Amino acid sequence: MIADVHVTQGGWQTLGQAAAELRRRVFIDEQHVPEEEEWDGQDPACLHFIAFDAGQPVGTARLLPDGHIGRVAVLAQARGRGIGLALMRKAIEAAQLEGHAEVQLAAQIHALPFYERLGFQAYGQEFLDAGIPHRNMRLPLSC
Repeated sequence: MIADVHVTQGGWQTLGQAAAELRRRVFIDEQHVPEEEEWDGQDPACLHFIAFDAGQPVGTARLLPDGHIGRVAVLAQARGRGIGLALMRKAIEAAQLEGHAEVQLAAQIHALPFYERLGFQAYGQEFLDAGIPHRNMRLPLSC
């Protein structure tokens, strides 16, 4: 991981502007996710994470109150440098601190190996979300 990368966490009021811009660029612009599917109304209840590289926001994720991690997005030019891992580790740590027994997520099929490196295991059948193939994954936590 790059030494200049820092992950911060907070609520939607604090981090929402940066998170929304990152998600717009990755999911709506790059992956063509329809806006109405991206903005699901759950953001105000979530804990958000922003990865900064040299002071610039380059990645985001959120932790829902039920222990699901979602909306993990890293800008194309920042991928492959450990930013996604840093975001996920921070989200997993936050879920442990909140007392969740496990975390779950819906992973895009191409990202399964990334999440498997963190210990997640896929379960269930492949499904489409916003027209993109996904699988559910879970990671038991030791609280």
